[in-house]
Amino acid sequence: MYCTQPIESFDHDYPYLSEGKFVPHGIYDVKQNKAHINIGVSCETAEFICDSVRKWWKSRGIKEYSRANKILILCDAGGANSYRHNVFKVELQKLSNKINMKLKVAHYPPYASKWNPIEHLVFPHVTRSIEGVLIKTVEEAKNIIKSTTTKTGLKVTTDIIKKKYDTGKEVAKDFMKTMKIKFDECLGKFNYLISPFKA
Repeated sequence: MYCTQPIESFDHDYPYLSEGKFVPHGIYDVKQNKAHINIGVSCETAEFICDSVRKWWKSRGIKEYSRANKILILCDAGGANSYRHNVFKVELQKLSNKINMKLKVAHYPPYASKWNPIEHLVFPHVTRSIEGVLIKTVEEAKNIIKSTTTKTGLKVTTDIIKKKYDTGKEVAKDFMKTMKIKFDECLGKFNYLISPFKA
């Protein structure tokens, strides 16, 4: 259904005029062509990203891959999941401990994130779904995003994470003592395996 009346809006997003914000984080299952997008209402932090992966695993991943003993996580080089940020590694260790799964992490090198499957198989289509839409609530964002489809059969599910996240967290100097991490021999700064600590 098309709107016959024009809708007045600003031509840019101005944070000071908004009543809130939403922060999407996507998980894309390449094998099944399924994407799950968690929508945060706070900030994009390492803790938020790991909470997003945990939420997906607990609600969907564990059902789809009940025999799995490892999760492969493809990440960009920068942002809250940067290979340079030790806070992200600490949060990944917490995630590994909570879900009792090994996490194989592979970061795309700088300027190579376009090769990440989610960047060209999911987010362009999500952007198309919300293009030209005035989103007033996070619930509206959730419903619009989950309506995203493609000719190749992409299915998108969504959830909302209402937790508030603090920015600027730092790690302890001896944080490596709390880590069970093994860096790959080849490009170890981009590729590593985190294993859970057994209780």
